[in-house]
Amino acid sequence: MHATLPQRLFLLCYTVEKEKFELTNLQGRGQLLRAGALAELTLDGRLHPEGGKGFRRPDAEPPEDSFLAEVWHDVPTDKPKGWLSLVHGKAHTSEKPVRLQLAATGAVTIQHDKWMKMLAVDRVAVTDPERVRAEQKTVREAVFGGPDPAAVPMAELTMAVLAAEVEVTSVFTGKERAEHKRTLKVLAARFDDAVPGLRKALRDSYLSSRAVGGGWGT
Repeated sequence: MHATLPQRLFLLCYTVEKEKFELTNLQGRGQLLRAGALAELTLDGRLHPEGGKGFRRPDAEPPEDSFLAEVWHDVPTDKPKGWLSLVHGKAHTSEKPVRLQLAATGAVTIQHDKWMKMLAVDRVAVTDPERVRAEQKTVREAVFGGPDPAAVPMAELTMAVLAAEVEVTSVFTGKERAEHKRTLKVLAARFDDAVPGLRKALRDSYLSSRAVGGGWGT
């Protein structure tokens, strides 16, 4: 079954060695999922850049995927809307629909629990850790594995660039991001050509959330 970029990005945040989604990666994950959706919609031609003023959607049929359709409907048809508001404004609503999609396909299980017998929490577990490990390896190789960043497929490039912007530690350590800064910069430039403005908006949103200790997630 075809997985959307938001679904793949969600799974990337799983730390296979520790068998859990670490709290470290909660900050920015809501924004990451929305950015993944906006990137996929733009790359598929469902959103149109408007000369640096933002993006708008054409008057057309929405995507079949429910989460992509939700994000697509947030973009106006009559005037461009900037990326930051699209990434940040509804980040807190992004986790649940993507999580439920993955549960419906059997990619994750969700256990409803209560913390301190009072606060309801959902404990999410990946059912196929090796699938996640393979996906992480593919994304890492987009940065580490080849001499020609221009040859990296756009989906893997997008996941690598977006994961680096929100510092997903299950994909890249801080040391790895620093050591491969030059390659990441080349990949980021290619991404910016395809989806101008989104990467910066994601980074700004992430830094804003991190500064106040925010984050939405499992």
